Amino acid sequence: MEIENVLSMDDWKAYKVPHNVEVDGLVERTKTLIIEFEKRRRVLSTREGFKVVKYVGNHSIPEVFWDKVHHYKDYIRKVLETIGIKKEDIALLSTGANMDNLAVAKEEFDEFYVVAFTTAGAKYNAIRLGDEEADYIEKDFKTYKIVNGKIVPKENIGTVNIILITNANLTDGAMARAIITITEAKTNAFQELNIRSTKHPELLATGTGTDNIIVVKGFGKGVDYTGGHTKMGEMIAKAVKKSVIEALIKQDNIKI
Repeated sequence: MEIENVLSMDDWKAYKVPHNVEVDGLVERTKTLIIEFEKRRRVLSTREGFKVVKYVGNHSIPEVFWDKVHHYKDYIRKVLETIGIKKEDIALLSTGANMDNLAVAKEEFDEFYVVAFTTAGAKYNAIRLGDEEADYIEKDFKTYKIVNGKIVPKENIGTVNIILITNANLTDGAMARAIITITEAKTNAFQELNIRSTKHPELLATGTGTDNIIVVKGFGKGVDYTGGHTKMGEMIAKAVKKSVIEALIKQDNIKI
């Protein structure tokens, strides 16, 4: 299986794996971003919570399958079988964005670094949280779409996915706080590009309704807080903003 190298640092490497996926007898070619660690790392995923893993990743679901993936867990299981990784060894996100539109941004200060790997697209479900009604409801871990006041089965596909890796030894609280910093930086990027809500274009979007984040801690000096007044928070925000802007421009062909 031929891979496309993206970035290597310290004890980890990032690469794209081209492979086939099959749904209802239809086969399409796609790519999955894999970040592989020499030593297992503790991560915080907005999909799976805390986990200690050998890999983190982001899978691109081909556009022709967006309305066909009705059993997301089965689909992802087949993807992992294809690329040869066990579910317990990876924290994985999925997206409708093309993995060729991946954006990578790095920030450094003193002995610390952060790297953001981002895929993003906002054409179809940009939203301004706090001002719009939701389209989905979850019951017993199953997601349904609300149509004319009724619910019908529907699966989510992540639209803005951010994987953030640092060599800092973040506490659990710092990892959780990093999600706020990442989200604020993502919204900053949306505003700078003047991304509008899909349903209410008179409103600036704050993101999409299906965004996800993975924060990966390192083995360096300890860090307990990642808010905006700290250098770590600043680096996280700058790397995320740069990568989100680049990914949106690539995926949605935004002219600036």
